[in-house]
Amino acid sequence: MPEATLELWQTEWCPASHRVRQRLTELGLTYTARQVPVQREARTELRSLTGETEIPVLVAKGEMVRGEEEILDYLREHLTEPPDAVEQRDKAAKAKQKELEGACLKLAAATR
Repeated sequence: MPEATLELWQTEWCPASHRVRQRLTELGLTYTARQVPVQREARTELRSLTGETEIPVLVAKGEMVRGEEEILDYLREHLTEPPDAVEQRDKAAKAKQKELEGACLKLAAATR
C-alpha cells in the first residue's frame, strides 16, 4: 500500500483526525490531508464523495474508510508496522508530555 495514494479528509482541530494522522506518520505513509469546513452543512465535497459529513475519512486504494476506529483497524489489517514506529510513538509521547507540563506551569502561575 505505500505506493497507493492516500487521502485523509479531516480537520486540524479534530482529536480523532489527529490520532489518525499520528498513526499514518508512525507507519511512514505519505498522504494528502483534505481539510473540511468546521460546519457539517458546508462539507459538500466530502458529502458528494462519501455520502456523509463525519470525519475522519480515509480514501485508500479507492476504498472509503469512515471513522477513527475503522481507519485504525484498516491500517492494522493492511500494513506492517515499520521498525521505527515505536520510536515515533515515544517521540510523540515526549512532545505531548512537554506540552502538557508547559501548560500546567502556565496555569499554575496564572492561578497564584
